[in-house]
Amino acid sequence: QNPNSQFINVDTENEIAFGCENLGLSREEIKRRVMGVSELLGINHLLDKSIFSLSGGEKQIIAIASIYAMGVDVFLMDEPSANLDEKSTKQLEHVINILKENGKTIIVAEHRLHYLRDLADRLIILDKGEIVHQIHGETIKNLTTKELHDKGLRAMVLEKRMPYGTTASANTSILVENLDIGYKNHPPVIEDFYECFASSMINGIVGHNGRGKTTFAKCLCGMLNESSGTISINGKPYARKKRLGKIYMVLQNTTSQLFADSVIGELALAKRTSKEDCGYNHDQVLEMLDLLHLKERHPMSLSGGEKQRLAIAVGIVQNAEAMVLDEPTSGLDYSNMLMVKKILKMLKDKGKYVIIITHDHEFLTTVCDRVIEL
Repeated sequence: QNPNSQFINVDTENEIAFGCENLGLSREEIKRRVMGVSELLGINHLLDKSIFSLSGGEKQIIAIASIYAMGVDVFLMDEPSANLDEKSTKQLEHVINILKENGKTIIVAEHRLHYLRDLADRLIILDKGEIVHQIHGETIKNLTTKELHDKGLRAMVLEKRMPYGTTASANTSILVENLDIGYKNHPPVIEDFYECFASSMINGIVGHNGRGKTTFAKCLCGMLNESSGTISINGKPYARKKRLGKIYMVLQNTTSQLFADSVIGELALAKRTSKEDCGYNHDQVLEMLDLLHLKERHPMSLSGGEKQRLAIAVGIVQNAEAMVLDEPTSGLDYSNMLMVKKILKMLKDKGKYVIIITHDHEFLTTVCDRVIEL
């Protein structure tokens, strides 16, 4: 799901070669395999590059290439599309098709199904560790969205509608004016950015991997400093440090923002740092997000989707004026996606600012009132 967690080297060519080296293959054979898989997957242009300079989709393909080079016949993929934009997901679909054409067995554990519609030969549906349905061949393509939703699954065909173009009023909003954001010794990531985010709308931000969406969100929350420009909330400008706590961010990798030794402990920690009461007790917040039965569990023992929901619960308890969520449906099935939708609409109805950064087209068209493309 997160290819960074399985990389050993800092450059692509050595990463692809690493597994072969562990098999004790000769230098000549390793070189032949690295060049062969690079040619097969069309990634010659990625050789001899820093792992850290790659997009999410490119990292996924390097991870796949490193396994293919070892000569294995079975590929198990854990939510490979979780953090990929539309272009990268298409690239992933193409690579999986190449593996299939080369006789490989591919098992994909996934919630987002649209890119697998023309690839999957068998759909196995699990519930509580048991197989409850198996669907084969052309029947998969003929499943209606309602049939999939009834089974708790995401859609296979995505809606084309996207709520672009809606404008927000500057009166009651987070107003971003002439914003520049950059990193030292690098060109600016965001330049002369102007936008209003209204509390009466759920705002979506989209754009290809590497376009600055997360950088912008971190600046908005006060985690990064702007080079120039102003950020105002309800007409009042806030410097970076003053924005900390006013705007809460659910990170893409929620593991890095969970600190306590229990789920309930996370909420207790959030309560101590909040300035106002959110209006709910801890059990009520956990029940909203289907986490009450996990209240004594260690946060690091939770699944990716459960960690996402716990981070949202922390934001609710902190009672910040705005919540920015970076890929909040990564790792979520259809029912949990609807749960997050319900919570975000509740926050909107309470007058909170809600800003979502995501590549999840299905979620965007379900929950967002307006979408901004970077």
